[in-house]
Amino acid sequence: MSPQHLLRWYLEAGVDETIGEVPVDRYAQSRAPAAAPRPEPRAERIAPPPSAPPSAVPEARSGASQLAAAATTLEALRAAMEAFDGCALKKTCQRTVFADGNPEARLMLIGEAPGADEDRQGLPFVGVSGQLLDRMLASIGLDRNDVYITNVVPWRPPGNRKPEPAEIALCLPFIQRHIALVDPALLLFLGGAPANALLARVEGITRLRGRWMDYHAGGLPRPVPAMATFHPAYLLRTPIHKRESWQDFRAVRKRLESLG
Repeated sequence: MSPQHLLRWYLEAGVDETIGEVPVDRYAQSRAPAAAPRPEPRAERIAPPPSAPPSAVPEARSGASQLAAAATTLEALRAAMEAFDGCALKKTCQRTVFADGNPEARLMLIGEAPGADEDRQGLPFVGVSGQLLDRMLASIGLDRNDVYITNVVPWRPPGNRKPEPAEIALCLPFIQRHIALVDPALLLFLGGAPANALLARVEGITRLRGRWMDYHAGGLPRPVPAMATFHPAYLLRTPIHKRESWQDFRAVRKRLESLG
């Protein structure tokens, strides 16, 4: 067959391109031993940042306790918290959120930790949940001039996450001293975290709320009646529980009136 006829036969058979000029014996290739696989490149491992040595944690707690105990006024306590560098949260927040309201008030409210709005303004409960808290206080005839508000943790956790138990433990001496210096007649814990931390309880907020319990701590002349209720941020997510919080706030108002 001439090359012209062979080319025409290929075209009629549907061949429209050539791969190579030399034929390849695929059967011989399949009988050859397989080549060893090439090793994949190893991913570069990034070492995690060095963690604090185990001895640093008790040292930080001891340092917080010493700073808190030495503070004899609220101004001194705030300065001590500003000087404390044992909590990593201080490295990621903008400022220390100390307190708001009237330090002479009979009712002291304690939340968990600041959020983004609080971190920017340096005051507790100034965001959306704080606006709800203001309305809840107004419903029993109170405003921020009638109460004193703070948090267990004064520094915002990154991303508004919940504080870790170790972070709460580091801040506990400061909030305990804070309560002792204010010496309120009543305590209202906003959420389960402050109630668990300060009352050494393990129940959830649905079991703790609405019950009067006594808060005991050094530096206080007497136990302080305390109640836990839902955090305003939780009520924004689950408004069905606002009725229960309303009952809690009414109980607080009734207790304040009984004090004269």
